[in-house]
Amino acid sequence: MAGWSFQHLLSFLMLLLLCAKPGLGNVTGCIERERKALLHFKRRLVDDYGLLSSWRDEHDNRNCCNWRGVQCSNQSGHVIMLHLQAPWSENAYEYQSLRGEISPSLLELEHLTHLDLSCNDFEGRHIPPFLGSLSRMQYLNLSHANFNHTVPTQLGNLSNLFSLDLSDDYDYYRSSNSGNLEWLSRLSSLRFLDLSNVHLSEAIHWSQAINKLPSLIHLDLRGCDLSPIPPLTIPSLSHGNSSVPLVFLDLSGNYLTSSIYPWLLNFSTTLLHLDLSFNGLNGSIPEYAFGNMSSLEYLDLHSSELDDEIPDTIRDMGSLAYLDLSENQLWGSIPDTVGKMVSLSHLDLSYNQLQGSIPDTVGKMVLLSHLYLSGNQLQGSIPDTVGKMVLLSRLDLSYNQLQGSIPDTIGNMVLLSHLDLSHNQLQGFIPDTVGNMVSLENLYLFQNHLQGEIPKSLSNLCNLQELELERNNLSGQLTPDFVACANDTLEILSLWDNQFSGSVPALIGFSSLRELRLDFNQLNGTLPESVGQLANLQYLDIASNLLQGTISEAHLFNLSQLSYLDLSSNALTFNMSLEWVPPFQLYSLRLASCKLGPRFPSWLRTQNQLSELDISNSEISDVLPDWFWNVTSTVNTLNISNNQINGTLPNLPQLPYQVRWWDFSDNKLSGSISLLCTVGEELLLLDLSNNSLSGGLPNCWVQWKSLAVLNLENNRFSGQIPNSFGSLRSIRTLHLRNNNLTGELPLSFKNCTSLRFIDLAKNRLSGKIPEWIGGSLPNLIVLNLGSNRFSGGISPELCQLKNIQILDLSSNNMLGVVPRCVGSFTAMTKKGSLVIAHNYSFTNIGGCGYMGCMPRNASYVDRALVKWKAREFDFKSTLGLVKSIDLSSNKLWGEIPEEVIDLVELVSLNLSRNNLTGLIPARIGQLKSLEVLDLSQNHLFGEIPTSLVEISGLSVLDLSDNNLSGKIPQGTQLQSFDNDSYKGNPTLCGLPLLKKCSEDKIKQDSPTHNIEDKIQQDGNDMWFYVSIALGFIVGFWGDCNFVLAILAWLNANRCVLPSMINLGM
Repeated sequence: MAGWSFQHLLSFLMLLLLCAKPGLGNVTGCIERERKALLHFKRRLVDDYGLLSSWRDEHDNRNCCNWRGVQCSNQSGHVIMLHLQAPWSENAYEYQSLRGEISPSLLELEHLTHLDLSCNDFEGRHIPPFLGSLSRMQYLNLSHANFNHTVPTQLGNLSNLFSLDLSDDYDYYRSSNSGNLEWLSRLSSLRFLDLSNVHLSEAIHWSQAINKLPSLIHLDLRGCDLSPIPPLTIPSLSHGNSSVPLVFLDLSGNYLTSSIYPWLLNFSTTLLHLDLSFNGLNGSIPEYAFGNMSSLEYLDLHSSELDDEIPDTIRDMGSLAYLDLSENQLWGSIPDTVGKMVSLSHLDLSYNQLQGSIPDTVGKMVLLSHLYLSGNQLQGSIPDTVGKMVLLSRLDLSYNQLQGSIPDTIGNMVLLSHLDLSHNQLQGFIPDTVGNMVSLENLYLFQNHLQGEIPKSLSNLCNLQELELERNNLSGQLTPDFVACANDTLEILSLWDNQFSGSVPALIGFSSLRELRLDFNQLNGTLPESVGQLANLQYLDIASNLLQGTISEAHLFNLSQLSYLDLSSNALTFNMSLEWVPPFQLYSLRLASCKLGPRFPSWLRTQNQLSELDISNSEISDVLPDWFWNVTSTVNTLNISNNQINGTLPNLPQLPYQVRWWDFSDNKLSGSISLLCTVGEELLLLDLSNNSLSGGLPNCWVQWKSLAVLNLENNRFSGQIPNSFGSLRSIRTLHLRNNNLTGELPLSFKNCTSLRFIDLAKNRLSGKIPEWIGGSLPNLIVLNLGSNRFSGGISPELCQLKNIQILDLSSNNMLGVVPRCVGSFTAMTKKGSLVIAHNYSFTNIGGCGYMGCMPRNASYVDRALVKWKAREFDFKSTLGLVKSIDLSSNKLWGEIPEEVIDLVELVSLNLSRNNLTGLIPARIGQLKSLEVLDLSQNHLFGEIPTSLVEISGLSVLDLSDNNLSGKIPQGTQLQSFDNDSYKGNPTLCGLPLLKKCSEDKIKQDSPTHNIEDKIQQDGNDMWFYVSIALGFIVGFWGDCNFVLAILAWLNANRCVLPSMINLGM
């Protein structure tokens, strides 16, 4: 040993001597032939970052062994390692890559054992086959280097290879591929193999190729499009018979099925890490599959289409530290035996269909650091035993149906950094013990039924970063110090949709706060100016409270990062100087129902990145300024409704092109809308109703394939409805009411099959009501064509409208009879929802704010005018409950069809001002939901049906001006109406009319009346004698039960007593 040390010391001294002597340095430097090969290799590359700047040919830099990434043998001077892995760049997810191609000059490096060109950019070129000639190669890494085409089989010649990494970023159209893996069988020394994201869809016998690698320890084939192992190719090896000592196996992201399980038995005694996630395993987890893998520490089966219960045998995997079964279709309950897996540190069962309760035995997993049970159907309470998992750092039980209160023992988990109990049905108070979890960074308790005040102990959570308690029933006042300890760390404070009262807390010193949401509470007072000092604030929402007072520049002074501002639905008044320039550029601005007027706020013109603007109902009574269109050029949502804004739509070459939601309703705008044609094709809603706009409707509707809501009612538009309306294939709501439109309904309307709401009333439309409406518009809920000039008959085809709830054809020139098929209006026989709403979700184009391009949810609630007694009633919040038929003021004849009685949920029926004849249907009393019945000014005759008194909710009744006769049926409801409801029926009598019925006197003089009186008198006499007899029985026997039995019998048979008397019984 001493001699060996001496020899090396001598060699070292000689080396120093040689290096120090001029002209002799290149004797022990790199081989000249190899140096030239490296320079030639460099010439084929593009070095944008100067990574190879040390590879120079100058006299003082000729020793290539000193070049970056080059290592030579200490004994021979030959290049043995070329390590040129691209380093990270300053930009995230980018490398400082070499570009170009690999030169064949590498073949001169015959002693090369290590080659790493990973993370460079070879621009889609193929892997050079000549690399297979570097016979001494032991380590080859070409991963993530943008190669394409087939992996060369010549790599199978590298018989000394220990490690091969050809993995790539996933890109189906660019990644490398290999037709088969037979070439692998020649790599008998291979221990590490990573082919992840290399397409192996054609390598049907891939498993057999792996079985021929006797030294393989690490295998990564994730994302390779592997096909299932054919059952006939699975080797019939007994347990533990395989010569492949696999320790790490990742087969995730392939097309494997349950046929993989027998093959895995080959490695059951050696595997420590197994990942089968993102496959199509289907069905159950076989007990034999993993039960014998006694050494397995890591098992990932998430997103593998498993569909069964979790087997009890899972307890046998005693070494398992990581188990992920999430995002499958597992059902049943969580087995109690899970508590025996005492080695587990990570358990994820989230997003399955698990039911039942969380077993108490979870508390036995004392080493657990991560527990995810979210997205199931778990019920019951959170067990107290969770407090025993004192090493837990992340606990997620969200999106379940858990009930009861949050256990006090939860405070024992002092290492917990992430707690998510959101989207459950938890009740009670937030326990004070939450304040013991001093490591807590994220606390999510939103969307439960929690009540009471926020515990003062939360002030102990000095590491808190996100606190989200929204959508509960929490109350009390928000004291300034309730999260004071986290003033340096708190980034998100979300308390919206609760019942907090008092003033907005002065969050002074919260230097990290990015998001503040206090909307939909009962906060009052003024907004503190201290909010303007939250320098990192990006999202501020205090909408829908009871705030009042003035918003000045001080409130927004230092908010340079602000991108979202919502103060809407408060009594706030903006008072800014004309010269004020905000320090921020907003993506979203919502100030609805704040007082901004009477002039347009001048500071608004500085905002040029807006994607959402809502200044509706803000008391602006100004002319639409020219700069407004510059500000809104990038908006997706634009709402200036319910103001007094006047002027015309501008003569601009282009209106907001990206707008999706445009609401200018309830203003004083005038002029033409022909320039609408410059709006982009993504428009979802257009509401210009209640203005003074005029001219014809533009003929460019074909470009708005997504338009769902169009409301142009209450304007002065004229001319015909353009044929291009039929191109609105997504249209669901169409309001053109109260304009001056003429002509017939275009045939192209039949293409608008998504229509649910049509209101064309109060125009001058004419022609026949098309028959195709019934067959082509099956989703119609509301059809209002009233107050037009339509003629012809009501087509029976309309009866195909099974979903119709409001049908108004009144005030036209309709002829013919009411179709008997009206009973087919199925929706009028069922209860409806409160509103008729259309919900939409879309992503803002352009500016998206710090939260990214999150989908925006929008809802349009329809409203309709329902007419009776010469009045129109506006329904919106309860429109879905209104079921109405109005055919009044036409020229209809014939009888009222009996089938109308089948519409048992009908609320309003108006057939007045027609020429209807015949009787009122006798069963009309079955319309128990009827509140309005108007049959006036027809030619109906006969008596008023007595069943009408059974409609207890009737509030409007008009039977006037018919030929009805007889007595008005007696009932509190019918007598509560005044004379006007019955006038104009000469032979009608009885209350509330002053005319008394003569039939009473006729009955007194008639023989029939005398017989009936005698029967009544005889009946009374019989009751008298029966009473005497009963008195005798009571006195004699005193048996009260007997008397009660007799009385009950007599009462039940009282109606037959007159007959009995008449027969002498």
